Amino acid sequence: MKFLRQFAARIVGQSIRIFARAITAVRADWQGIEPVPKQRVYFANHTSNGDMPMIWACLPPAMRRTVRPVAAADYWLKNKIRAFVGPEVFNCVLVDRRPEVKDKPMDKIIAALDEGSSLIIFPEGNRNMTEDPLLPFKAGLYNMGVARPDVDLVPTWVANLNTIMPKGEVIPLPLICTVTFGAPIHVQDGESKDDFLRRASDALVALAPNVPS
Repeated sequence: MKFLRQFAARIVGQSIRIFARAITAVRADWQGIEPVPKQRVYFANHTSNGDMPMIWACLPPAMRRTVRPVAAADYWLKNKIRAFVGPEVFNCVLVDRRPEVKDKPMDKIIAALDEGSSLIIFPEGNRNMTEDPLLPFKAGLYNMGVARPDVDLVPTWVANLNTIMPKGEVIPLPLICTVTFGAPIHVQDGESKDDFLRRASDALVALAPNVPS
């Protein structure tokens, strides 16, 4: 049974990748870093539920096997299909955001890093439905940078996806989606949380097309 589930997960993963490339012609633009299998945290803007699959789909296979998206357990465990796709296809690090839960989300994230995984995270926390390029970042990215200072934190901008798949729409529009990977950053000695998060946000917005820096 375990073998069958793993085989099914591979088939579904390939189908998602092919679908993403067929509909959006998603392409990776490695502006500040090379596509090599090095441990990293890819922190990205968040405007659509398709952001994570697009980043995942455009990674080379050798990298994709070791990259784990950090995602909300309440979303991915909502039904049986998501409960299969999230943990078994994308190998998500599922975190429970409810305040009454004793397990700290950061403990799971740090454990995944210590196992050698790279991560995809969305430091805004929620989808950005405003006119601003980004929502204020949560503290998680800073905490990762402090806890594991040797891990590269890579700004990753997903362009056009909110236009391709607007909220509430089922049929995507056939537009090109670009995922741009910038130069890695780290928390500097003595840098405050607010200063770092501002610098990380600026590094991410700088990758966005047609957005003033």
